Amino acid sequence: QVQVVESGGGVVQPGGSLRLSCTTSETSFNIYYMGWYRLPAVGGQREWVAGIDRPGTINYADSLKDRFTISRNNAQNTVYLHMNNLRPEDTAVYFCKLVHRDGTTWGRGTQVTVSS
Repeated sequence: QVQVVESGGGVVQPGGSLRLSCTTSETSFNIYYMGWYRLPAVGGQREWVAGIDRPGTINYADSLKDRFTISRNNAQNTVYLHMNNLRPEDTAVYFCKLVHRDGTTWGRGTQVTVSS
């Protein structure tokens, strides 16, 4: 069974930065797409953040592209989300979605809290 594990969340002050990681047990050959989503605690609708497909095409939510960057380490089957200038409204559980040869797998998420 394919596994997806997020890490790197935590508590950060407004204006701070975090780097989230998403690692999968799937081999890079079978990975079609990896994306980040978030679910705020308040008003809780899941929001797409960013994604990268197998050829390396990257897309961002328009409202976040100036502060968030997605990158990939193919050798480690890991995707990162670099988040800068964090704001209280970025507080959410961040999930990684993997689209692979056999379907779609989600991680359990990592909590990001932006608070002074």
